[in-house]
Amino acid sequence: MKTFVGLDVSQKKTSVCVIDHNGNKIRMANVDTHPGVIADYLFSEGFDKSKIGLETGPLCVWLYHSLKSLGLDIDCVHARHVHAALSMQLNKTDQNDAFGIARLVLSGWYKPVHVKSLVNRYGFVRHLRDI
Repeated sequence: MKTFVGLDVSQKKTSVCVIDHNGNKIRMANVDTHPGVIADYLFSEGFDKSKIGLETGPLCVWLYHSLKSLGLDIDCVHARHVHAALSMQLNKTDQNDAFGIARLVLSGWYKPVHVKSLVNRYGFVRHLRDI
């Protein structure tokens, strides 16, 4: 069964929502905002083959490249598009936003944005595990 994951990222915690191909919630969780923790959660729950959506923001370059390097299928969606898609929500919470991002990834009605490399973004080379 194909699953889709939405990540709503905050400084300390990331809300994770996993849905199936019908849009039904399978799992919701709050994990620490660190690529290793997010990847461990997805691998341990068997969602490592899921299509993952992440919205642009201050931490997206780090998370995107780190999760991509771990073999996860991830797209970055422009924050304006996510905002437009979620603007009709009545109850604005991190978990509901993660659910909305997962549904956006399921629909495919978005254009993934290009995420600059860490070298281009930060101007120096550093191993992902050291950031």
